[in-house]
Amino acid sequence: MNMSGECVIPTSRQAVWEALNDPELLKQCIPGCDEVNKTSDTSFEAKVTAKVGPVRAKFSGTVEMSDIDPPNGYTISGEGSGGAAGFAKGGAKVTLTDDDGGTKLNYTVDATVGGKLAQIGSRLIDSTAKKMANDFFKKFAELLGDNETTALAGKIQPTDTGSPPAPTIASKTTPAQMKNQGGVSPTIWVTGTIIILLAMVFAFGGS
Repeated sequence: MNMSGECVIPTSRQAVWEALNDPELLKQCIPGCDEVNKTSDTSFEAKVTAKVGPVRAKFSGTVEMSDIDPPNGYTISGEGSGGAAGFAKGGAKVTLTDDDGGTKLNYTVDATVGGKLAQIGSRLIDSTAKKMANDFFKKFAELLGDNETTALAGKIQPTDTGSPPAPTIASKTTPAQMKNQGGVSPTIWVTGTIIILLAMVFAFGGS
């Protein structure tokens, strides 16, 4: 799986960076997440219960960060397993840039999956992934807004493929959406240190 995309969050790069490196905040944002533990300054481990279609499993995995350049981005690599349900491993590049008073988060991902999760239909995977992505970014923005200022709570600026980004609406909550590049569905997406975690479980995508 080779994918790329972006989302815009209406708060500072520093605030987004700190949130993406906060295990407890990430745990609250990931559907089905049981644990996210920081094992060193550059690594995490996580456990997630996830399901799509007939497959349900508990996943455990590790994530390692490198090329760290706060608050501008980093590279991530990781791997994990859900036993008979399947496995995943891969890497991703994350960059954060200023965007009209907010922060644009760009990502590229290269991941490999196997086992039962590799046998599930792509349409089911994509629809589950989109829901999981929307749920994550909505919760992420709400929690980040609570930490920064209540005026930002629940806001994600939507972006649509092939059209200019919509203006940020300061007083309203908008649905979180991912922007696909090259027509690729957001089967694997970026949320800082949980990219590879979600690569491990995204084909099961918790509903």
